[in-house]
Amino acid sequence: MTTAVADDLPLRRTALAVREHVLRIGAGPIGTHVGGALSATDILVALYREVLRVRPEEPRWPGRDHFILSKGHASAALYATLAECGFFPVDELDTYGRIDGRLMAHPTPAVPGVEFATGSLGHGLALGAGLALAALRAGRENRVFVLMGDGELQEGTVWEAAMAAAHYRLDNLTAVVDRNRLQISGSTEDRMRLEPLADKWRAFGWRVSEVDGHSFDQLVPALETRSAGPTVLIADTVKGQGVRHLQHRKQSHFAKLGAAAYERALGALRAVA
Repeated sequence: MTTAVADDLPLRRTALAVREHVLRIGAGPIGTHVGGALSATDILVALYREVLRVRPEEPRWPGRDHFILSKGHASAALYATLAECGFFPVDELDTYGRIDGRLMAHPTPAVPGVEFATGSLGHGLALGAGLALAALRAGRENRVFVLMGDGELQEGTVWEAAMAAAHYRLDNLTAVVDRNRLQISGSTEDRMRLEPLADKWRAFGWRVSEVDGHSFDQLVPALETRSAGPTVLIADTVKGQGVRHLQHRKQSHFAKLGAAAYERALGALRAVA
């Protein structure tokens, strides 16, 4: 396995910028899914800054690695990460949700760097498995990464795709579960129990890596590692990460922040940065 990140300061700075963008989007006219965007931020930054082979100036480069945000409601974090990595100007983030813009509440391929329209939960892994199988059969080196929410693991299509990925030995496919343990209606374990989650994935034939989803030292080497079949990272995360009064709260799932709430959240974020 690749060693830990030698200097994670640039990654932490990017993550802070992404979280600031998420809060600003959350303070916009339509609000956004703040909690899940903040929990996924470090995973996205690790991928785009350290792992994915992409060309921001050539988003459809055939040799690129593919990323699918299956939990499409966390679009604010994806858009902010793409902007910070040069796929489009940071100023465009201010157009989020506008009818004349391309940054919709759920990602669409109109946005540079977005592969598929997502947000109808449970389908991202099947899309990723299809891309990975096509790449292997064509003899291409493209890797495929899919980021899922833990709540969407209650969808049967996830496990159909998981079974197929193991059957076809898709060693170029890596799934990441944003395991923040909360969905819109409350605890995942109260709504539809997932544990023992790692054992479930192993039973489906996947290599499992359990990591701290807010540690670049753990995320980067785990994402870089490739095995003989599909790999899943169960990333232990905190909903609302970085803003103490939003953390571990289902109420942060979606928020439309007023001016005072935005300033309070931004101050809390910067206080611990």
